[in-house]
Amino acid sequence: MYKMTFEELSGDYSQERMDTVAKALEEVLTAALPQGCITVGVYEAAKSLNVDPDNVVLCILATDEDDVKDVALQIHFTLIQAFCCENDINILRVNNTHRLAEILGGGGGKQGGGEPLDLHCVLVTSPHSSSWKDPALSKLSLFCRESRCMDQWVPIINLPER
Repeated sequence: MYKMTFEELSGDYSQERMDTVAKALEEVLTAALPQGCITVGVYEAAKSLNVDPDNVVLCILATDEDDVKDVALQIHFTLIQAFCCENDINILRVNNTHRLAEILGGGGGKQGGGEPLDLHCVLVTSPHSSSWKDPALSKLSLFCRESRCMDQWVPIINLPER
């Protein structure tokens, strides 16, 4: 089991720990993508959460500096966070939508029709065929659980540029 340092108990994770979590997040996303276990977009995520919340294993809320002032987006985030907390769904906040777009299939972050993807909310669902036992997902779940014990219900992950 992972032993926590004093800094981590106070809510300050080491850079090494945060890098490990960011790497685990990238691994989860790249593993879930070819299985069709990714839902992208605030409205699409809300629909998916409404239909089958038990199938969602992780919710990622992503913002850039410009998005902090978007009141409508912040209201959506608040509602999604409340729903996820109520349904025991792990939540992470990511502060680099450009890097998230690269992970999810190219740096452009565009849909088939050329429209930009709404990467503000990304859900990872469990494949229906089998129970998904991914070590990276286990690391993320442990990190989220530890964060909740420190009253950090939505921990923020810095996705480093590659």
